[in-house]
Amino acid sequence: MIIEPRTRGFICLTAHPTGCEENVKSQIAYVKSKGQIDGAKKVLVIGSSTGFGLASRISSAFGSDAATIGVFFDKPATAGRPASPGFYNTAAFEKEATAAGLYAKSINGDAFSKEIKEQVVDLIKADLGQIDLVIYSLASPVRTHPDSGKRFKSVLKPIGGEFSNKTVDFHTGKVSEISIKPAEGDDIANTVTVMGGEDWKMWMDALQAENLLAEGATTVAYSYIGPEVTEAVYRKGTIGAAKDHLEATAFEISDALKGIGGKAYVSVNKALVTQASSAIPVIPLYISLLFKVMKAKGIHEGCIEQIQRLYSERLFGGDLALDEKGRIRIDDWEMRDDVQAEIKELWQSATSENLADIGDLDGYSKDFFNLFGFKVDGVDYAEDVNELVEVPSIG
Repeated sequence: MIIEPRTRGFICLTAHPTGCEENVKSQIAYVKSKGQIDGAKKVLVIGSSTGFGLASRISSAFGSDAATIGVFFDKPATAGRPASPGFYNTAAFEKEATAAGLYAKSINGDAFSKEIKEQVVDLIKADLGQIDLVIYSLASPVRTHPDSGKRFKSVLKPIGGEFSNKTVDFHTGKVSEISIKPAEGDDIANTVTVMGGEDWKMWMDALQAENLLAEGATTVAYSYIGPEVTEAVYRKGTIGAAKDHLEATAFEISDALKGIGGKAYVSVNKALVTQASSAIPVIPLYISLLFKVMKAKGIHEGCIEQIQRLYSERLFGGDLALDEKGRIRIDDWEMRDDVQAEIKELWQSATSENLADIGDLDGYSKDFFNLFGFKVDGVDYAEDVNELVEVPSIG
């Protein structure tokens, strides 16, 4: 079939298998071009099919020749209906990993559930014995709690008062004012339940209980802080409450891992175009300005550049460079004083009429469509493609 992008708001409803495959190949080529990393050799990535999770799996496999297990929750294709992009990404990754002689197996299902944890435990026991590195990179808006069976939904809301500021429709370039009502009732608690650290700790407890963590095993979860202009809706909002819980959980996990010399860290990453970030009001406008400034300074990074640098310079580079709260800061270039000063000035003047000049809306849009395999250089989108792609290890 011929697959074209169909969008609804911040979601693209279709994905292109060839475009996704080329994206994965491009990320692999980048990691290989940067040379070998003396990193972990047996790696579990929870949330492995897109964004930072996919970049982590690629960096482990093609930077350190690691055996990887990926956990993801994506929709396979049916006749005439494309799969979700993460499914195509995973199929492409496994194809490339297998061709390179690397172990790569994947499990598709709800990572919050006991069943998927049990499947992963059984797979590690059967194939790898123990794991050196666990990457936790889930970005789900909902969670069915494995103990109670209750379904919780996260919300994107400020805490304490209504928030108003600029945002942009990145499809049209229209800059407008947006107002968001504050959190109420159980909004904060529900968001923490979905996006906080409880599930990360459940994963680590399940692995440790079965003696599946190697001596000195490390686990890393991803977070974001961001600038003053976004903090009311992000870091000081409901999501920020969840991130605070995630970061506190790192210390709990580290305490639990003391017996094997293990450690848990949170890595604070740069603002990037992901399916999650596209949904957050204000963030698309901030990112379009950020990209313009960072590209002009020659310090722009995408997901793969961020994670390759995290691995080579922080996790396995001999200097974690932790901040005062014990976090790895790979958002250091984004948060540079000169970068933020320029963005603050541009923010004040940003309008629908001048955003194309002062921001990088084209770059934002291209990155967004790239997530779904569209607007990828070298792909002929007029060609028929087979949408029925399979992930080899799961059929």
